[in-house]
Parts: sequence; structure tokens; C-alpha cells
Amino acid sequence: MDYRRPPLLATDLEGILLPEIWIAVAERTGIAQLRLTTRDVADYDELMRMRLDILRGHNLRLADIQAVIAEMDVLPGAYDFLTWARAQAPLIIITDSFYELLAPFLPKLDYTLVFAHSLVVDGQGMLTGYRLRVADGKRKALHSFQELGFRTLAVGDSYNDIGMLEAADVGVLFRPPDNVCRDYPALPVTRDYPALQQKIADFAHAAP
Repeated sequence: MDYRRPPLLATDLEGILLPEIWIAVAERTGIAQLRLTTRDVADYDELMRMRLDILRGHNLRLADIQAVIAEMDVLPGAYDFLTWARAQAPLIIITDSFYELLAPFLPKLDYTLVFAHSLVVDGQGMLTGYRLRVADGKRKALHSFQELGFRTLAVGDSYNDIGMLEAADVGVLFRPPDNVCRDYPALPVTRDYPALQQKIADFAHAAP
């Protein structure tokens, strides 16, 4: 590995810094199927189509989801971790969530740069679809950072993060479910912020 390249950190959002938004919506609405996330379903399009169908069937609008999000906060210890990590190297959040859902969180994340997707909303406030910035965006972002001359460490917890973790110079799972650990045993696993900080410190301050 060429350690002369400057370090750059990329992290997923939900499960790393924020609680899972759709689980919070499931708990508020009592719709158990909305608890399924990218930790459970590897096909992101299948997961989102299921969510949109459920919301439509229960007449739930964007405003209803935003009302749940407005009461959420970052995970315990996440703000201090984020502050520490940003002092070690540039950090970018890359998520498969949506700007329309994340807006209330940006101040709580000190307006860290976020790459997200966009929702399609009709005139009645119903979610009718979604637009990806680009397919397989997490993996492509890491390849682009490397082409720009960075060496990269990526953090994730779910199936949709695997392409990003495998594309990075160093990929780290953070509090992943057992099924992800079983399916990708080569990826190192951390269970708390101090352990993740040690991985980042070792990466960021590696001798040239």
C-alpha cells in the first residue's frame, strides 16, 4: 500500500452515527415490516419498493416520516466520535438514505458532507419513487477517491456497504448483524467507538 497518499475516511450513516430511520418509523406506526433494512435485505431496490408500497397502503406521507425523524437524535457517543474522526482525516458520509429525510440531522452532524439520494414526492406529499445519484454509488465513490490520489478507510454495517468496504484500502464493519459477519468473514469487525477509533488512528497515522 502506498502510504504517501493522504488519508480520507468514508462512513455509512444509519447504524454508524444515526439510529435506523425506518426502524423508528416502524415503531411509531406499528408496521413491523418497515423494520426491514439493508441489514436484512441485500437488494436495495426490492427493499425500497416494499417500503413505498407499505407507505402507500397505509396512506403515510413524507410529512409523517419527517415527524418521526424530528424526534430522533444521533447515537450515543456518535457526535464525539465524529468530532474526533474529522480531526484525524477528511471525512465524508455516504448513505443510501435521502436528503429529504436527513435535513433535520445535518446540524447534529456539524454539517459534515453527506452523499445521499433523493425521493420523488407527489403533490399530496406521498412518496412515489426515489432517484439514485448513481447506481452502486458507494463503491464508485471509493474508487473515485482513490483515483484522486487518496488512500481510504470505509466504515459500514450492512449489505449495501460491502462494495464500499471492499473498494477501500481498509474496510471496517461496525456493529454488523451476525448474517453480514457470516457472509463477509474477511472484513474486520468493531463493536464500539473506541475500537473503531483505534482502527482509524492506525490507518490515519501510518508511517509513510
